[in-house]
Amino acid sequence: MSNTLKTTLLLGLLTGLIMAIGQYLGGSQGIVIAFVFAAVMNFGAYWFSDKMVLRMNGAQPVDEAQAPELYQMVRNLTAQNNLPMPKIYIIRTDTPNAFATGRNPENAAVAVTEGILRLLRPEELQGVLAHELAHVKNRDTLTSTIAATLAGAIMMLANMLRWSAILGGGQSDNRDRGGGVLGLLAMTIFAPLAASLIQLAISRSREFEADATGARMVHDPFGLAAALEKLETANQRMPMPTSPQTAHLFIVNPLSGARATFAKLFSTHPPLEERVQRLRAMTTI
Repeated sequence: MSNTLKTTLLLGLLTGLIMAIGQYLGGSQGIVIAFVFAAVMNFGAYWFSDKMVLRMNGAQPVDEAQAPELYQMVRNLTAQNNLPMPKIYIIRTDTPNAFATGRNPENAAVAVTEGILRLLRPEELQGVLAHELAHVKNRDTLTSTIAATLAGAIMMLANMLRWSAILGGGQSDNRDRGGGVLGLLAMTIFAPLAASLIQLAISRSREFEADATGARMVHDPFGLAAALEKLETANQRMPMPTSPQTAHLFIVNPLSGARATFAKLFSTHPPLEERVQRLRAMTTI
């Protein structure tokens, strides 16, 4: 199954969860209310999430005079791949990492840390920048935003349902619809858990796609593969102080991650070993 098809199906599952909770809360009217709620959240996230993410991570805009080599590398990549020039930001931290944000290629931003500029060789940094521009090209930032807001809507609706049950509202209606205690548990506990897992699965799928697209943009998968190994090691040794809500945007997980199987299930990124293996197995660039 292609990553694009997988992403579409996963977004469909998130929408289905919203419909299910909405129907449980208020039947057909509940579905409409749930969709309106999700649409409002998506609207806000679409227009303002990029500014919020940059501010949350302390990203500062830089001009070409301040970072000439970085600007030149990004300009070459965008020119070669027919992309608009994004805004460039630097995060003042020694932890090496990078992310892209923005609702579309015309309003994109690429942020890199001071640490990544010092750590990577030029061909490795070029691979990282190509990966981030691949997210822009594939409109992954918009996909991630929609997934995050749909998952957030599900969690808020589940909380509404939980408080409704605690306060005694809607109990007879739920019984009439065959919900009962098991239905309530499913909606208030398992639906938010499922939403989180689906959101994480979308993020992991888009990382694989960005790795492949970025490698093709620079005609070299090995620079990015080497960069990922360096970044993973550095971030495990020196995790970046960032919000878990934005961790999925970075090229490698900036948070300290356990290696246990259970922890990997809730990881925002696919296993590094698999990412590197896929890159080094690419034969057509």
